[in-house]
Amino acid sequence: MRILDLDRSGLAALRGPELSRAVAASEGRTMVAEVFADRAALSFDGQTGVHNAELMAAFGADVIVLNMIDRVWDGTMFRFPGLGEFASLAELAAKIGRPIGVNLEPGTVPELRKASKDNAQRLADAGAALIVLTANPSTDGSLDGMARATEQLGTGAGLWVGKMHHAGHPEPITAQKLGNLVDAGADGVILPIPGTLPGITREAAAEVVQAVHAKGAVVMGAIGTSQEGAHTNVVPQLALTAKEIGVDAHHIGDCFLPGMGDPELLYAYSVAVRGRRHTWTRMAR
Repeated sequence: MRILDLDRSGLAALRGPELSRAVAASEGRTMVAEVFADRAALSFDGQTGVHNAELMAAFGADVIVLNMIDRVWDGTMFRFPGLGEFASLAELAAKIGRPIGVNLEPGTVPELRKASKDNAQRLADAGAALIVLTANPSTDGSLDGMARATEQLGTGAGLWVGKMHHAGHPEPITAQKLGNLVDAGADGVILPIPGTLPGITREAAAEVVQAVHAKGAVVMGAIGTSQEGAHTNVVPQLALTAKEIGVDAHHIGDCFLPGMGDPELLYAYSVAVRGRRHTWTRMAR
């Protein structure tokens, strides 16, 4: 089953290892959009209108990842501006027709955003298709710390782990480091796309991807360095390089309009890696 072939209900039902398998089967043609959970950028009053997740889905995202979940989740209910109140993330997935991932982080962050076993399990039970263990800027997240946290986070959801930037803790991003994440229990890893983080060359990145694939995990190539708000003429370099090195999913970060990347950049990137046929089909569905 390829994520390319699924309609809204099929996408909303994807979770855990099934999601990762559907991504792998699509051969580098999956688009992931990260958005702030508490933002409705096209809303006049911040409460009604269109949530960022809906907008990015409309421009071709297959998977939505929510950042800053603590701003809309009290441990029980989810309250999204522009969307309303939901008892579960499964309800949100059905509403927008996409699987929902949630960022959790190690280190000193608000309690409901921490990468704890309890938080991960409650989110999985609420219908999260994917837990993304990563680190926001200046939070001092390390890959070794993420590997230790990964060992504690086994749930029914998928688990993709890694850094989109240095997160205040510069370190080499190597095949060994990311392989350790898979050994710790991740079924996917995160790798900055060459051209987004200094020192990540296409040769080094290709080596990392090959090593992770050999361990049976998928790779999400990330744009998390504010280039999700660049002009769309950067898309061919980033997108085709990511495809060349072998990433399975392409991530567009949340820094441009309040709490999301540029939808037009997402669209242009999608066309570059999977053509207009699949891009328009996803948008129409």
